[in-house]
This record gives sequence, C-alpha cells and structure tokens, in this order.
Amino acid sequence: MSEAAAIEPIGKRERTKVANRQAILAAARRVFAQMGYDAASVRDIIRGTELASGTFYNYFRSKEEVFEAIADDAAHRFKPLLRAARERARSFEDYLRSAFHAYFAFISEENKIDGRPIDERRPHVRSDTPEMMAVYEEVRQGLEDAIARGLAPRIDADYLACACIGIAQEVGAAMLRRAPANVGAAADFAVGLILKGLDGAPRRG
Repeated sequence: MSEAAAIEPIGKRERTKVANRQAILAAARRVFAQMGYDAASVRDIIRGTELASGTFYNYFRSKEEVFEAIADDAAHRFKPLLRAARERARSFEDYLRSAFHAYFAFISEENKIDGRPIDERRPHVRSDTPEMMAVYEEVRQGLEDAIARGLAPRIDADYLACACIGIAQEVGAAMLRRAPANVGAAADFAVGLILKGLDGAPRRG
C-alpha cells in the first residue's frame, strides 16, 4: 500500500468527525432557538441531523455539553474579529467602538434564527473555558496596549476588561430582546458608559 493510500482514510475520518460535530452544533443552535434551551432535549437535537443517536454520543454526553461547545465555538470565531478591531484602531475610543460593534454585530448574526425569546435560548454560560478565557485575554491585552501607548488612562486593565465584557454581555442581551436589534445604538451606549465611567476610576501608580 502506498503512503498516500495509507494516509487518505485517516484524513477522511477526521473530515467526517469534524462534519458530524458541526452538524450537531448547527442542529442544536436551531433547536435551542426554536424550542428554548430548557424545553429542548438531546433527542430533539439528533432529529435535527441525519446522524444516529449513537453517533451523537460519540461527541457529546448531554445538551449541556453541546451548549458549552456552541459557546466555545462562537468565542473561537469571535476572537479574530476582536484582534482585528485592536489592530486597526486609531484611538482608544475607536478601539472600544470597533470592539463593541464587532461583538454586537456578531451576536446579532448568531441569533438571527426566529424562535423563542433570547433569554429562553441559553442557560448561564461558563466563563472559565479555554476559548472564553482567550477572549478575555485578548480584551485585556488590547486595553493594556492602549494604556501603555498613552491612549487610555492608567487604570487597572484587569478590572476594565471584566467591566467591558460584563457590559458587552448585558447590553448585548438587552439589544437582542429588541426588534430590530440596533447594533450601532448598543455600541454607542457601551462606549459612552465606559469613557464617562473612566473619569471616576482610580489611577494606578
């Protein structure tokens, strides 16, 4: 057997695994949106794919694991958008506006499936997974870079990163409850809140 022939089945199996996993995540997004997270079951997710139930359990043990995978997948895809916002920003305000706008546009696109109200589509999302922590680190590094370049006040970058993420999550959720979702208005509000709030934040030595 040639080397190429020996390698090809392995490559095909890996592609199949990736395709199956993505099919499960895509079905779960639809099911959670249309039925609500609490009402949805693993069986509902499986019905949304062409996979056998046994195949599902090769990848996930529960709908909780599926949702965590969805959240991590979204964080993984969003991080490059956040990096791009930092790299093209001309000022601290420009960075904040670009980052918030990117996030609000991203979640608006992610939740465009018609169905249940946004609060019914998801449980509490863990913030300690590797992908979620990578997003936090990208935010913190962006803020530290702005502070080091004299573009932002010398305040606690860790606290500020947590504040920005918290504001993004809560304002983003509120934005999604409105129809239509106004990405620009949400970004303007978040940026204004951060910039005005910085006036009262203690400076670091």
